[in-house]
Amino acid sequence: MFTMRTGAAVLAATVMLAALAACGGDGQEGAEPAASGPRTLKLWHYESADGAMGKAWAEAIKQFEATHPGVKVQFEEKAFEQIRQSAGMILNSDEAPDVMEYNKGNATAGLLSKQGLLTDLSAEAAKRGWDKLLSPSLQTTAKYDDRGVMGSGKWFGIPNYAEYVMVYYNKDLFEKHKVEVPTTFEQFTAAMDTFAKAGVTPLAVGGAEYPAQQIFYQLALSKAQRPWVDGFQLYKGKVDFHGPEFTYAAETTADWVKKGYIAKDSAGIKAEDMGLSFIGGKYPMVVTGSWWYGRFATDIKDFEWGSFLWPGNTLHAGSSGNIWVVPENAKNKDLAYDFIDITMKKEIQNLLGNSGGIPVAADPAAITDPKSKELIENFTKLSTADGLAFYPDWPAPGYYDVLVAGVQNLINGAKKPAEVLDELAAPYEENLADIGD
Repeated sequence: MFTMRTGAAVLAATVMLAALAACGGDGQEGAEPAASGPRTLKLWHYESADGAMGKAWAEAIKQFEATHPGVKVQFEEKAFEQIRQSAGMILNSDEAPDVMEYNKGNATAGLLSKQGLLTDLSAEAAKRGWDKLLSPSLQTTAKYDDRGVMGSGKWFGIPNYAEYVMVYYNKDLFEKHKVEVPTTFEQFTAAMDTFAKAGVTPLAVGGAEYPAQQIFYQLALSKAQRPWVDGFQLYKGKVDFHGPEFTYAAETTADWVKKGYIAKDSAGIKAEDMGLSFIGGKYPMVVTGSWWYGRFATDIKDFEWGSFLWPGNTLHAGSSGNIWVVPENAKNKDLAYDFIDITMKKEIQNLLGNSGGIPVAADPAAITDPKSKELIENFTKLSTADGLAFYPDWPAPGYYDVLVAGVQNLINGAKKPAEVLDELAAPYEENLADIGD
């Protein structure tokens, strides 16, 4: 998701990293500590404290400090946007953390791996058995080739939870307006029409960040098959941005605004405010990821809620969760590996699962919370049916911002669908030319 730097800048970064590595003290096995005395593990992630992953990682920090006497964890919670916008610059400095949660995909982890800013974790994955704990589909976002394309090559990240996009709904509002939970796309649009005609905007939407583009992508996936996803995400074939998939997504998004399913002013709403509006009972539905599940379970007090898969789709936005990465400039890589290992332990994974997250290495029998079991079962259905289609911003560096702007233009009516699709196509094609495909 970051702008590609010039070849000269990349070369300079590579030279600097090589010089730093030659000086030692990076915490790798066999290297001398940079200084005597207490050591510190510098950890960054962007999970909320009351979310499933936040709870699990807090417990992992406790276990890490208990098993590493004299080592303190210096944890800094960063906003998703903070890390997204500044990761390349921070990791190319001596301010890099030792371990960091980072977004997966070609445009993010793939780009940084290509630039030499991430540590190759292949040896640790084999040594610690992470390669056995993670299924092949989950390993897709862990490995990147020399071009920065996911799915093969070296391990540059470790996913420790999974995720997918679904529809959350307010059961009280559904009952009040006599709306049944939809099982087909036609029933879904009919439900939204019922709310809209009653003066209630059906969908809470955050157009200023990722949520609106995920609705756009779900609409495209409703007309797509696996070869289209592989072409778009893995560059295995030509993508026609004016083909039926993206054309339907763009035209339907604009149409939903006209019909009152999506509020026009949602173009300026951020994800956090979108989630809070649903928690506050203001909207019947919100389309977003499983990462909100634990927080909704904790924070929604005034109404009953549930969730369902986007009706009618065989393909859904989803994948492994974000990944732990170890910056090449990390000073304590050995400690970083130990922390990652703790997050993969069954005790931590079970806690994550019972808190509303989707674990990748839990004991299924240990997941006792009914809502959590439903969440995990739905993910299992998608995963076993090859129904995970990744996320729309992954294919090209800087594509997240391109999609945000494009979908905002669809919501506020600033541009026609065909014009937006032209703007989505240009940077995608430029990236293909850059990587030589």
